[in-house]
Amino acid sequence: MTSKRITLYPCSPNTVRGTSTKISASKDKVVYANGKTVIIRDLKNAALSTAFSGHAYNATVARFSPSGFYCASADITGTVKIWDTIGEDQSVKGEYKVLSGKVNDLAWDGESKRIVAVGDGREKFGHAFLADSGSSTGQISGHSKVINAVSIRYQRPFRAATASDDNSIVFHQGVPFKYDKTIRTHTKFVQDVQFGPSGDHFASVGSDSKIFLYDGKTGETVAELTDNPHKGTIMSCSWSPDSKSFFTTSLDCTVRLWDIEARKSLQAWTVGSGVSNQQVGGVWSGISDLVSLSMSGDLNVFDTRTGDKPTRILQAPQKAITAASSTSSSTFFAGSADGRVLSYDVDSTSPSDAVQLVGGTLHTNLVSGMATASSGKVFTTGYDDHVREIEGYAYTPASIPSLSQPKSVAVTSDETVFVAGITSVEAIRNNQRVFELKPSYAPSVVGAGGIVVAVGGEDKRVHVHTWNGNTLTEKLVLSDSEGTITALAVSSDGALIVQGNSAGKIALYHSQSGEAIPTRWDWHTARISSLAFLPATSSPPTHVVSGSLDTNLYVWSLENISKRVLIKGAGPGGINCVIWLGDAHVTDGKKTGRILSAGADGCARVWEVELPGK
Repeated sequence: MTSKRITLYPCSPNTVRGTSTKISASKDKVVYANGKTVIIRDLKNAALSTAFSGHAYNATVARFSPSGFYCASADITGTVKIWDTIGEDQSVKGEYKVLSGKVNDLAWDGESKRIVAVGDGREKFGHAFLADSGSSTGQISGHSKVINAVSIRYQRPFRAATASDDNSIVFHQGVPFKYDKTIRTHTKFVQDVQFGPSGDHFASVGSDSKIFLYDGKTGETVAELTDNPHKGTIMSCSWSPDSKSFFTTSLDCTVRLWDIEARKSLQAWTVGSGVSNQQVGGVWSGISDLVSLSMSGDLNVFDTRTGDKPTRILQAPQKAITAASSTSSSTFFAGSADGRVLSYDVDSTSPSDAVQLVGGTLHTNLVSGMATASSGKVFTTGYDDHVREIEGYAYTPASIPSLSQPKSVAVTSDETVFVAGITSVEAIRNNQRVFELKPSYAPSVVGAGGIVVAVGGEDKRVHVHTWNGNTLTEKLVLSDSEGTITALAVSSDGALIVQGNSAGKIALYHSQSGEAIPTRWDWHTARISSLAFLPATSSPPTHVVSGSLDTNLYVWSLENISKRVLIKGAGPGGINCVIWLGDAHVTDGKKTGRILSAGADGCARVWEVELPGK
């Protein structure tokens, strides 16, 4: 049995208010960190993005080598990993502990041989080493506080510049790197420093809203760029490939393009207003794409040849994906831990069209549940204690407060929405509460199919009800489980119920009799987070998919209970939701199905799986 990942929809870069976020580019790809994941995102084709999950702790920065074949990424513990960007295996070429604290920035030399890592540490704030062996190649010194940024001149003789919270820039000779001079042009924190590709100049920007230009060989100050300056902290600068211009991003929500010879501002773009639109990072990608990063995680792509707004905006979740639901075989919605909900188009290859933020009033907190009605409407619940409705690609103005904090949501065939809260189960139709149940147990999850509504509880049982349009009637209680019921699904005809618990065990039942179907589906090693039946309109369901905190995804056959397909490590950090995209189809003579998995790393992955048969 085979499985293949078709598409990875990446998460956005992690941002911290008032802190510069470093992103790097190679041709049409940008690389950045979010949590323990490093993302290589293709700006032109949504299907070509990849993720590296080799860090044990939260990653802070990632940089492409000038050759583009390798990437260096670092984490909060001071560990740098160098890995292969070509090929599927992403093999790690080297792993070095370079600092005793967080690494803030990395820089490669022009030969892709040497790396300088800077950040926070007890005995030093920077370290220069060889990429292939980890051997020291000089000393980074001269600062008294945390170093925020570093850049190395690509040409010989090598030079390195470091920027720090002690308001200074230190210029280093190389190789080996050694202290040359301290430059005190800035009066506040220096946020970024970058050499131009030609090596003739380097630029620095800082919290004093100033931009300075220096000689690349000597470190002498050449000029301050004062034409039409930024009005807030400048967080990053990045050079054009021809070294004739560079652009800066600032907390005043603007991006500015500067000409080196004229020392003038060529162009300025304003990206909205407010904290979410503060520009905290940027990188020049390819020939003409200027990519800036908003505090919200949006990547804004500008073209120097076009007007006063981004040519496209790339959106994605910034936090873990906590709920998902599909409306068709090519469209699904995903909600994240910060309350944002995004729509995904599997058929689109354009990154800006494939993923878009849902309009209207979003949840203000974690999206805890999502379910699609037969009409195509999507209902969502959040920890802001509200039930909301998506029609098309936007939330409708109507919403209804829930009786208690909602944990799960399901929809019956008559489009009644059932919400399981911490103390209640309620039924909502046409934005009106039509029924409420206050059970003796604490509900944990709800599932619905046909007129059957199943409620899983912290009492380790599943309570099966029938819904007549007005009242929920408890029909039977399924046998005790080994742990709290954490996932539940009811087949579309209401005939079968599959449950998963906190111990990683899955059980299958007939909903009419409550009789257990022997399965021995106990291959997961941690809490089951999501279950789904393969959609089948005319025949009984044939397959079930399960996702777990153990990062694995299983496809189970109902036709032959002993058959299964494992996708190992399908969701680094743990899977929170799995759904089928459409029904089964035949590919190259084999029966296959498409599955979406999403979870803790904020990435959504679409898999093509050969379905286990009879």
